[in-house]
Amino acid sequence: MATARPIVSIYKFDDPKEKAGVVPMPAALTAPLRPDWVHYCYVNMNKNNRQPISVGMKVGYETAAESWGTGRAVARVPRAPGGGTHRAGQGAFGNMCRGGGMFSPTKTWRRWHRRVPLKLKRHAVVSCLSASTLPPLVLARGHRISEVQELPIVVTDGLESMKRTRPTVKILEGLGLKEDLERVVKSKTIRAGKGKHRNRKYRMRNGPIVVYNHNDGIVRACRNIPGLVTTNVRRLNLLQLAPGGHFGRLMIWTESAFKMMKKMYGTGHKRAPMKVGYTLPRAEMENADIARIINSTEVQSVLRPKLEPRPRSLGKLNPLKNKNTMAKLNPYQPPKETTEEVQKRKVARKAEVKKYRSEHKKGDNTFWKRQMKAYEPKPKEEEEEEGEE
Repeated sequence: MATARPIVSIYKFDDPKEKAGVVPMPAALTAPLRPDWVHYCYVNMNKNNRQPISVGMKVGYETAAESWGTGRAVARVPRAPGGGTHRAGQGAFGNMCRGGGMFSPTKTWRRWHRRVPLKLKRHAVVSCLSASTLPPLVLARGHRISEVQELPIVVTDGLESMKRTRPTVKILEGLGLKEDLERVVKSKTIRAGKGKHRNRKYRMRNGPIVVYNHNDGIVRACRNIPGLVTTNVRRLNLLQLAPGGHFGRLMIWTESAFKMMKKMYGTGHKRAPMKVGYTLPRAEMENADIARIINSTEVQSVLRPKLEPRPRSLGKLNPLKNKNTMAKLNPYQPPKETTEEVQKRKVARKAEVKKYRSEHKKGDNTFWKRQMKAYEPKPKEEEEEEGEE
């Protein structure tokens, strides 16, 4: 479930620091979070704002070009007629030519719009409403709610009768939204690209959304506040609840609009009273903690014991190379050395090698001298003796 809070506090519109009472949390605001539904519906619904656009039927073909044919050592692409200008003799018509036609030109009869199932749109809307009650998702959406006391923000119905902008801003600041409203104002920048010439010069972040039940002036009071959007509770729009296809938008409810959610969507156990044939979605799992479920006593008590792996056979070992195998075949074999005896033998061997290397170092002692003595010239006395013999 999205949230487990049973009740929500209602704050006075003229004194946001004081509470006017509590109201039960509607079932629609505890629906499962499904970002896949929200993104799918947003992408397809947003395509319905497009208008058909294409290139003209004759674009690239408005010249009397004709191929020169073969024999001139040039390509057979059609070429513009005439002379005395740069255009004369240039390639035409082909999509690889400058000023030529477009390959696979766009058409106005393309399928621009998309149909989205009504039940899927309703599921996506309640998922957005549920996400707006969770501070981590609202923070991830970019809103500043460090001064907000709790989510969702519910205010008494006096907010719906506000007709002036400045007092409305004071109420919003009292609810802890001052930082978020300032964030929207500071984010205003000039759009990059040609859109700045097409009546959309500036870009700006989205601010909170005010949901009301009756418009007694609240729309007029909020229309000049940057980034703030107002909507009727009966006409909740997914494009406003999840701008860009990402849910978690900060929402401000009036008391009557908040109570209307139960009348519209019901409790989830039966069909929604005000929506024909619709029932709130249920979570795939009541408890998503898989590790806790698997390790629970109820599950572990009915599981089979863990299967131990079969012992692997080592195969036939050569007794001439394996001492243990030889000991099994020949019990009168000399006893196997202990670990201490093996270590002593290794230490003695290392000492012997070290001593040998120190005595027979190159250029030192008798070993190398004996080896090199054979190549030394013999003294004269020895030569004379050999001659006499």
